[in-house]
Amino acid sequence: MNALTAIGEALVLIGTFFYFLSALGLIRMPDVYNRMQTSTKSATLGSLGVMVGVGIWALGTDFGSAAWLTKTVVIAIFLLLTNPISAHALIRAAYKRGIPLWEGSVVDKYREHIEAKEREEVEETPAEEGGEE
Repeated sequence: MNALTAIGEALVLIGTFFYFLSALGLIRMPDVYNRMQTSTKSATLGSLGVMVGVGIWALGTDFGSAAWLTKTVVIAIFLLLTNPISAHALIRAAYKRGIPLWEGSVVDKYREHIEAKEREEVEETPAEEGGEE
């Protein structure tokens, strides 16, 4: 076993640990918003660890080449960019659908943002002039 193989296997093990944390978050969190946040972060880190670990592991064996590492890094970057965006879209859709927050939630920043936006729209709307028709 050479150093690249050991590093690759360690990264795969770390990625697997993050997958475990993701599954634990799905079980332990109280509402859909907390579950989505926990599982997205953990699954993203888990996937990155496993993919980059496999790429590095392949460099250390006769099985792969530098093309393996290049492909896994490109896929990891794609995942790093798209996973949080898709989770944000799902959470926003759940919020707009009316799925309630957990009763222990302290802050609702999205509601504050919507209310501030509505106040701005009301202030910008010109007052209707009363006239004779």
